[in-house]
Amino acid sequence: MQENDIIKQVRRIEIRARGLSQQMFSGEYHSAFKGRGMAFSEVREYQYGDDVRNIDWNVTARLNHPYVKVFEEERELTVMLLIDVSGSHRFGTTNQYKSELIAEIAATLSFSAIHNNDKVGVVMFSDRIEKFIPPKKGSSHILRIIRELIDFRPSGKGTDIAEALRYFSNVTKKRSTAFLISDMEDDDYENALKIAAGKHDLVVLHIDDPREHTLPSMGVLSFEDLENGSVRWIDTSSRTVRKAYEQHYQHYTEQSENLLQKYGIDHVTITTGEDFVKPLIALFKRRAY
Repeated sequence: MQENDIIKQVRRIEIRARGLSQQMFSGEYHSAFKGRGMAFSEVREYQYGDDVRNIDWNVTARLNHPYVKVFEEERELTVMLLIDVSGSHRFGTTNQYKSELIAEIAATLSFSAIHNNDKVGVVMFSDRIEKFIPPKKGSSHILRIIRELIDFRPSGKGTDIAEALRYFSNVTKKRSTAFLISDMEDDDYENALKIAAGKHDLVVLHIDDPREHTLPSMGVLSFEDLENGSVRWIDTSSRTVRKAYEQHYQHYTEQSENLLQKYGIDHVTITTGEDFVKPLIALFKRRAY
């Protein structure tokens, strides 16, 4: 991709993501993702109904009148985006690839985070750790993240979710909010998922494409696995083949759902070609209550 094309694409995503985060996401984001705890803010005179446990006895003794400590929520969070950049994200049968949808979602989450004075970091992974961007604040940092998502070329093609979760748990010592953004084309990550969810507030955004649900009846077609390069010829006109394909997808998604529910991990499926705003806001609202 030429430099001018990259700049234009970054700018396009920036404008859309800024608008969404300011108009729709900031309030929902704030409610859905709480700070680490309560921090001391100030003291004020005791009022009827105040919790006596919050009385500041030193100030009370000095001024000979009861005063209480006032606390406020510590809002600053570290938000980590665990972004799958494996070969399967170069797939899309609507008007966008999975990778393009991921870039827009990541940008919107990032701008929502910095509006709330949170730091944002990124782990890009395939079947290995491709890139780590340490958490920082500021618009220039978010623009760097968007540019990396658009222009980055991974070394690996496969998917190793467990490796990404292990790396994230190792480099992020303090509790953080993490978004795992992936099509979840992997099946051996339960233990790493359990550990990461125990240490951090983990949210899974499952990215898929309509054509992964069902096959069209279009005769004999060749299908390439974008992660291992293998090619198979499939007779899509066969009802048996199409039914088996649908059942396989259903089984795979049910397994993934059950695993996330087992460890109490909030998750949502977002499909290419559809508006990602509604499912994200629905997720935020579920978390807020």
